[in-house]
Amino acid sequence: MFKKLAITAVAALTFGAGAATAAGDSGHKMHDVDFSFEGPFGTFDQNQLQRGLKVYTEVCSACHGLKFVPIRTIGDDGGPHLPEEQVIEYAKNFSVVDKETDEDREAKPSDHFPGSALENAPDLSLMAKARAGFHGPYGTGLSQLFNGIGGPEYIVAILTSYTGEEKEEAGTTYYENTAFPGGWIAMAPPLYGEDVDFDDGHSNELHHESEDVAAFLMWAAEPKMMARKHAGFVGVLFLTVLSVLLYLTNKRIWSKVKGPKKKH
Repeated sequence: MFKKLAITAVAALTFGAGAATAAGDSGHKMHDVDFSFEGPFGTFDQNQLQRGLKVYTEVCSACHGLKFVPIRTIGDDGGPHLPEEQVIEYAKNFSVVDKETDEDREAKPSDHFPGSALENAPDLSLMAKARAGFHGPYGTGLSQLFNGIGGPEYIVAILTSYTGEEKEEAGTTYYENTAFPGGWIAMAPPLYGEDVDFDDGHSNELHHESEDVAAFLMWAAEPKMMARKHAGFVGVLFLTVLSVLLYLTNKRIWSKVKGPKKKH
């Protein structure tokens, strides 16, 4: 029985490796990025989230929305953590439809980010979780425990893999992108490098801008990631201590009943 299970497990891992290799051969090029929030004890980099918010605001928001994200959360601890006054001023960049008057008004921190401005532009609220493109070496999924599901890496790959080639089909212009399945994408290159100026003096090269906005979109999809990791760590620590106490209690209770082991 054990032999059959072992053979089945090896076959499954081999199939996973073949699938991952085939995916790599199809042109879907991705690489791991050392994000600060990855791993059991990783945390979001506040400065990086603020830079990513700026990239989203000045570039991505022209087409894409974040309709599931309340504007007030950019002031939360563990996120971009902007001061309350800045959050109020930031909200005024957007207009929303008032539910009572059915008229446009300036957004407030209690409102959500607007939805996508274009019908064919996907909302980015959950993009970093929906596009889990990196599943570890050979498709085993083991690296997810430490490196995450790969959504941010997918975003970085898409933003940095345009070749500059274009083609037109049925009146639609497509752009060659070596990271996009099929190799061609309808979205024009949104970033070229030096698209925004960062207040902290950080580099605004293409790969830096891409990593910053990818980190921000990961936070948008998982704003409570740090609290979840902390709760998980406390839970594991509690269970470990409880297991040791139960073991010692068991030894103490049954030691008199079992008695010392007899030597033969």
